[in-house]
This record gives sequence, structure tokens and C-alpha cells, in this order.
Amino acid sequence: MTLATHGNEKYQSSSLIGRPAEWDAMRVELRQIGPGAQNCVRPACTELVYILSGRARVRRTGDGVTQEGLAREGTSWLVPAGTHETRLELDGSVECLLVYLPETLLERSALDTYGIDANAVRLAYVGALTDTTLSQIGRALHGLIGRDTQPMDRLLAEGLRTTLAAHLIGNYMADSPQAARAPSLDGRRLRRVLDFIDARLGEDISLEELAREACLSQFHFSRLFHQATGLPPHRFVIDRRIRLAQQMLAKEQLSIAEIALDTGFGSQANFTRMFRKVTGTTPGQFRGRHRTVRADTAISAPFSAID
Repeated sequence: MTLATHGNEKYQSSSLIGRPAEWDAMRVELRQIGPGAQNCVRPACTELVYILSGRARVRRTGDGVTQEGLAREGTSWLVPAGTHETRLELDGSVECLLVYLPETLLERSALDTYGIDANAVRLAYVGALTDTTLSQIGRALHGLIGRDTQPMDRLLAEGLRTTLAAHLIGNYMADSPQAARAPSLDGRRLRRVLDFIDARLGEDISLEELAREACLSQFHFSRLFHQATGLPPHRFVIDRRIRLAQQMLAKEQLSIAEIALDTGFGSQANFTRMFRKVTGTTPGQFRGRHRTVRADTAISAPFSAID
């Protein structure tokens, strides 16, 4: 889904930092916004602004509601799709993350499960939010800006998108609808998902594909999978890939570059970075230690036989 974003049109006193990150139904921009009046637009998609650094007093008016607050590190500002914003002024400069989401936020199937009419989903026009969950999501998305696209980044981004959308609906709806009973992820469907992951470790795995295997919406699947395994889908897939890579490194039949591709990391550099992050060592160091262990075992074996 291509979003009709409006960053350049609205924030005319801003500069885009680096290359925007874009996935299905979400776009993330890093911008430095300067002081002064901005060019108000009626957004076609929902906009969340997360402040990374800087400080500015913000005065804004949307749908006839005037707000004033301090934009500082860790605060968030929400502009729902369709908001008639007529005033936006800053008295200082801030570096921020702009996250764009579709008007309906989540798939209609996910909303239907909870008895929520997608056409009735309407977020509130709120700002200067100090929300721990929004801060965690904002920092995670910031970490994806400027990186070369990797399969696990896509899975992580999709998970963050559904988490963000669900949090906004659960906490910042203009009118909170009555939620219906949530679905579950039983053992049979979970096993089908785990088998799918193991069979596709060397390929690009999307959140949509995993949710389809479980016959759930992406929103419900992300939450229920985390409950069942203790890990979000993207982290679970990474751990499975690292485990397979360790087995392949110990056998020494393939080069590290070949293992990186066969385990779905896309490149040796990305594989090394993720392997070190998860295990605390590099693939080369891991292989070297196993080689030393095998050599020591071979040397000591005759003496063990004599004993």
C-alpha cells in the first residue's frame, strides 16, 4: 500500500535527514524542523511525530481545537487522517521522526474480530504525549532509518507497525468502541507457523505470511505469537536463523558468506552484525573456538583410551 504522505508540503521549514524508510502501509521520515509557521494540510494518512531531540513550544489548531504544548525529547504528537489543521507554529527547532500510517490503521479483518467498524475508527487529535510505549516504538523505528533493506528489518517493521496501530486504537480513540472477545493461537496453528519458519529460514519471511499460516490478522498474530513463545515474530525468526548458522559454522562445510545467504541474512556484513548482537561473538570467532575444541578432543582421545 503506497501512502499519500505530506512531509515536504507541510513542513516547509524542515530538512529531510537521510533516506526515508518505507514498507507496506508505513513510511518513516527523519526530519529537522525549524521554527516558524508550517503549511497546514488535511492529511490523507495518519501522522505520528516523535521528538528525538531539541525543544520547541508548539501551538496548533485542528478541527477547531487549539492546543499548546512543549515538544521535547520523548514526546509524541498525533494528527489523525482527515484532520482539518489550520495552525501549526514552533518557536524552536526539533529533530523528529515522522511516522505515516493508513487511515484505517489496521486490516479490516483485525478490526472486525473485535467488532470495530473500520469506517468508525477515529483517533483523537492529541499532542505533547509522554507515552512509554510510543517512545519505545519510536526509538526502534529510528534504528531502521538509513539501513540497507534486510529481510529481518521488514519483519521487524511490520511488527512495529501493527503494535503501534493497536496501541493508538487502544489508547487514543476519539470514541472507544466495545471490544469483542479476542481469538487465540492454539497449539496446532502455532506448530504450523513454526514449521513454516523452519522451512523458510533462508528466504524472506513476512509478517503477513506468518499470520496467514495461523489464519489470523497480523495484529492478532503478533500479540498471540509473543504470548505463546515469549518473543515477537521478528526476534523469534532471528534466533532460529542464528541457531541454524551456529550448526553450519561448526560443520565448516560452507564459507561464512555462504552461510549468511543460506540463513536469510542477505549479506555477510549483516550476518556478522546480528550474530555478534545475539551471541556476543563473531561468526569467525565462533568457528575458531569450535575448531580448537575439536583439535583438543582429538589430541586427548588416545590418552583417554589408555586410562
